[in-house]
Amino acid sequence: MSKENKNKGNKRFEVIEKEGFEPSYEVVRDNKTGVLYMVYNSLSGIGMTLLVDQMGNPLIDDNF
Repeated sequence: MSKENKNKGNKRFEVIEKEGFEPSYEVVRDNKTGVLYMVYNSLSGIGMTLLVDQMGNPLIDDNF
């Protein structure tokens, strides 16, 4: 287990921000890489996408 992952417990993915109830939006962090994803959840379905900066590079959590 990496040093970073020890600090976050054993969870690979962690919800770090959530808005709304239905539909809801969540920002999820990969605790192994620090990469951020957005998850959209509604009655019609669920979607997940990588968050990127203006250059198209994956966003990394500043607190990682």
